[in-house]
Amino acid sequence: MSLLFEPTPDGAGRYLDWIVSGLGWTLSLALGAWTIALVVGTLIGVARTLPKGILPRLGRVYVETFRNIPLLVQMFFWYFVLPELLPVRIGMAIKQMDPPWGSFVPALICLGLFTAARIAEQVRAGLQALPRGQTDAAFALGFARAGMYRLILLPQAFRIILPTLTNEFMTIFKNTSVALTIGLVELTATAREINENTFRTFEAFGVVTIVYLVIALLAWQIMHRIEQAAQLPSLASGKSRP
Repeated sequence: MSLLFEPTPDGAGRYLDWIVSGLGWTLSLALGAWTIALVVGTLIGVARTLPKGILPRLGRVYVETFRNIPLLVQMFFWYFVLPELLPVRIGMAIKQMDPPWGSFVPALICLGLFTAARIAEQVRAGLQALPRGQTDAAFALGFARAGMYRLILLPQAFRIILPTLTNEFMTIFKNTSVALTIGLVELTATAREINENTFRTFEAFGVVTIVYLVIALLAWQIMHRIEQAAQLPSLASGKSRP
């Protein structure tokens, strides 16, 4: 791993500094996209469980659109196509954003909305797994529909789907690597730049592989602790309370 401590071609630092910078952009992109995905996915998931109206149909269109188009194609759409579809002044403003924000913002939106479609289906499944009596009891107690979802249904649904949310939380870190295709210098792009400058492929990608593994393990540990904290005592370890 001596490569990390060698000076970069521009003499401004070491290759370790490049790795740290790439890690920073990867974490920023993943956490920002996860926030968008969780908020949008929850709203879409709730909309899909409403009994009637146009919202369930719109929710289904959203899910089927974002879930069935490859992530790479969506990334290209947000970066190359969207500025051309917007009014000229807005499109030019997007194109003229200073790097790396010109790549970061489209990647953030793309990854957030793509993951939101997956989370929406998980939220819908969690809500539909609850007994119908929960809804009937909430209405009988005078809850409005918004209050029923916020205070009764969603807290229970999230406890059910936490394991699948853990998987999405880990996956979103890996999906950030797609952003290199539009010029964002995250971890994978950093490894490629180091390889192009040193031709030491094994060391460059080996270090990044270890970093991704550590991120995945930390993400799993965080979500596992959340699962344990949110688990109902009566369901812990498969035991029932006396």
